Amino acid sequence: MSNTNVSRYLYVFNHIISHGEKDQDRYYFGDLTAWHDIDGYTCYIGYKDLTMTLFFHSRFSFEYEEESTMQAFSKLVENSEAEFAKK
Repeated sequence: MSNTNVSRYLYVFNHIISHGEKDQDRYYFGDLTAWHDIDGYTCYIGYKDLTMTLFFHSRFSFEYEEESTMQAFSKLVENSEAEFAKK
């Protein structure tokens, strides 16, 4: 996904952390989960069998089992970003 807008995912990550329900070291907001490592340089967004890892300097990776999950996640993030901006 070379055209992935990392700032979009960081925006959604921040919203989950700021407005989600915290349970131990993870935050839950709807179908999305967010967490980060101890120093905060590596952040994660989870959705079903997908984990997006956001690294320092705008690098990222996706791990998932089903392509349909990736497509649903992309759509969910796009819709969430638009919804969050309304508030």
